[in-house]
Amino acid sequence: MNLESLYQDLILDHYKNPLNKKLAENPGISVHHVNPSCGDEVTLHLTGDRSELKSVTWDGVGCSISQASTSVMSDLVQGKSPAQAESILNSFMEMMQSKGGSQGDLELLGDGVAFSGVSKFPARIKCALLGWMALKDAMVQLDLI
Repeated sequence: MNLESLYQDLILDHYKNPLNKKLAENPGISVHHVNPSCGDEVTLHLTGDRSELKSVTWDGVGCSISQASTSVMSDLVQGKSPAQAESILNSFMEMMQSKGGSQGDLELLGDGVAFSGVSKFPARIKCALLGWMALKDAMVQLDLI
């Protein structure tokens, strides 16, 4: 089995068994993002402060890429400081904007590197970034970045 097949399996696993896909009650902030090109949607609830993102939960509908990417994101940043979360976010965005030129930082992105192949397909990049942009929006609104 090659690396690309493993990554596809990982994406499908996150799609079928998403992490943190249950909106927490009484979040610090709730944001809703839609990908206008395909209709994928994500609602993200974030609770945190300047020391830690305490709760990152979400719900959404859409393709396997948008939903799996949001699952991975929520797992990667929950419990991290806002500065760490921003670093992870920026690293994922750089990988997505590389047009296939970056495999991503495995140590920083963990399962997120599975989306490196998506960066070769411009129409799918917005899918992979949907949850990540919701996170950035929520962090900005809470004045965490």
